[in-house]
Amino acid sequence: MSIKNEFPKLLDKIEINYSDDTILKFEKYKSLIQEWNKKINITAIDSDEEIYLKHFIDSVIIKKYVIIKEGAKSVDIGTGGGFPGIPLKILDNSMDITLLDSLNKRIKFLEEVVKELKLDNVTCIHGRAEEFGQNANFREKYDYGFSRAVASLNVLLEYVMPFIKKGGFFIAFKGSNFNEEIKSSKNSLKLLGGEIIDLKEYYLPKSDIFRSLIVVKKIKSTPKKYPRRPGTPNKKPL
Repeated sequence: MSIKNEFPKLLDKIEINYSDDTILKFEKYKSLIQEWNKKINITAIDSDEEIYLKHFIDSVIIKKYVIIKEGAKSVDIGTGGGFPGIPLKILDNSMDITLLDSLNKRIKFLEEVVKELKLDNVTCIHGRAEEFGQNANFREKYDYGFSRAVASLNVLLEYVMPFIKKGGFFIAFKGSNFNEEIKSSKNSLKLLGGEIIDLKEYYLPKSDIFRSLIVVKKIKSTPKKYPRRPGTPNKKPL
């Protein structure tokens, strides 16, 4: 059975609701990734099977483990080819999502995806998290923040937490080294106003690929001095 035909069964397996239109949008998204990958580096993952499993399922599986409120205002930091933001938006059209990436070519690609898939309430922004996290139009405006395959947790917290409202959540997509990352993040959590409230561990269906989700709640406002200047969080983690 082709992965295209198997994809709905994988969604069933992880208890994700979908429609026929949802499946068509994922198919179109996959084709756009492969088409643009010939021109620019959207993702190193290019085969049908890997895109469906390692990008689409790996993005939407969050909905099995974390409740995301309908109509939530969300931000995807370092979105790359649109993961997890676009797959989550395809599944939940009520979501208002901002996709932020430092590479303008990828933002151009995402704008094309949004247009072709006819997605509403998606904002694609070229820029650095350190700069937009200090912008009053974006700072502490979001219910949820997501980040996948961008940086270690102590660095990610400084990128993402300034965007999150008090009472909101940051969900970090991680692999098997989450224990070390959590240990290294105690200081940054304290300084930035976060508290880890949940940890989910699982394997992607039809694979031996181990994944984890770290759920951080924003319990107090982030001090104005964070995030620091571009490049500093990565060079000198809190």
